[in-house]
Amino acid sequence: MALSNEVTTVLNEQINKEMYSAYLYLTFADYYDDRGLKGFANWYEIQAKEEMDHALAIRRYLLDNDFKPTMEAIAKPDKTFENDLAPLEAGLAHEEYVTSLIHHCYEVAHAQHDVRTMKFLDWFVAEQGEEETNARDMITNMKLFGCDPKGLYDLDREYQARTYVQSASLNL
Repeated sequence: MALSNEVTTVLNEQINKEMYSAYLYLTFADYYDDRGLKGFANWYEIQAKEEMDHALAIRRYLLDNDFKPTMEAIAKPDKTFENDLAPLEAGLAHEEYVTSLIHHCYEVAHAQHDVRTMKFLDWFVAEQGEEETNARDMITNMKLFGCDPKGLYDLDREYQARTYVQSASLNL
């Protein structure tokens, strides 16, 4: 059974949104790198890689279902930050936005009775829950510990230890 036009349209659009997320997170990484917070920069560089993985997984899904994706222009992020908490808050807001986009893709698949695509999107639904939790935790940690130089240093060291692991669930 071929994917419907409605499903291919929202999934193709989601590829672009995931790539934009990678661009956005690189601007967060650049902000923190400029501030000398290499751990926070590392966190968001890894986030950017994960967003690219998501885009590639959706692209692969479309290709595997006989649909050729169209790569559209990626918008330029326009965020500027006044303090070290601002990118974290923008990150949470963005993850909540991406969650709404994934839910929309799921709703379209459901309306089309496309069980295969709904199953594919299940991983993304769970992933977004984890992403929002991580973003909230980073905000909480910054508010609790980031106001003091030693606490900020410790947080930065913690985030520097994060390593990139490609998700086996995506089968890239």
